[in-house]
Amino acid sequence: MLAFIGRSAIQKIVTLFFVSVVSFLIIHLAPGQFSPVDPLNPKFTPEMVERYRKEFHLDEPLYLQYIYFYHGLFTGRTVSWKDNQPVLGKIWERFLNSLPLFVLGTVLTWTISFPLGIRSAILRGGIFDRSATFFSYLLISIPGFFFAYIMIILVVTRFHVPVIGMETFGIKDVSLLHVMMDRVWHLLLPSVLGATAGIAMLSRYVRSQMLEVEGQDYVRTARAKGLPPEEVHYKHALRNALLPFVTMFGLYLPSLISGSVIIESIFSWPGIGRMAFEAILARDYPIILTVNFVLAVLVLIGTFISDLLYMVVDPRIRL
Repeated sequence: MLAFIGRSAIQKIVTLFFVSVVSFLIIHLAPGQFSPVDPLNPKFTPEMVERYRKEFHLDEPLYLQYIYFYHGLFTGRTVSWKDNQPVLGKIWERFLNSLPLFVLGTVLTWTISFPLGIRSAILRGGIFDRSATFFSYLLISIPGFFFAYIMIILVVTRFHVPVIGMETFGIKDVSLLHVMMDRVWHLLLPSVLGATAGIAMLSRYVRSQMLEVEGQDYVRTARAKGLPPEEVHYKHALRNALLPFVTMFGLYLPSLISGSVIIESIFSWPGIGRMAFEAILARDYPIILTVNFVLAVLVLIGTFISDLLYMVVDPRIRL
């Protein structure tokens, strides 16, 4: 176990190094006005441009820029070009804001998708299966931003409550319970909307995996031996159908950033996905590079978790 963790940690550190180098080179070798060596403000004089380049070490060779950037990042001295705030502090604050959305959306997605997909596979061709298939494709087909705006209109006009942001504007002099309920209410709608497409797609995938496993010889043998249907479905078939989802679960972690951009932008939720989108528009390269680095870390952590879960799901796998 310790040997596996050690080997995996070394491999992932090496991978992370190459990811950081490639992402750094891609941004800094961008042509023309998209390069960080060219300031966005067209009113900069040549003297101001030179001072700007020297301040951020943009007049140094690329390998020195790389060292300066990541040394400053890990020591807390790398700052955002937009507001001159430490990059790690901004990302950590936004990360904590996005975490409740991600956790609640993930819990809803996985706890609803599996019962829905398994039941559809067991009752293949029935009313339940056809209804689940219809609503799944309907939710997949509807654009997320359109569905979000429809839900906002319905909730606001029906319940007359605000749903934008993390809390009701101007709320004060109220009890702690009221503040907590207000935060939960603002959290609920974007989390549900973020989970709808995931539920639709994952339930279809669960259904197809269950149908594939149900057709295997060992499942037919279990039925022929007279085992109860529940034991055949949930003990023999489901456990073997779970293997692909172990990989999916590990790769689901990066959606903390990539999957939250639209939802956070629509609901004005100050999360890390929205910050990354705004940084791209503002050409805030320290934020862009750091978010890309954090995304790579999440991918590697997710794959490591998947490796460990494989051993739990499939006893044949040994580390």
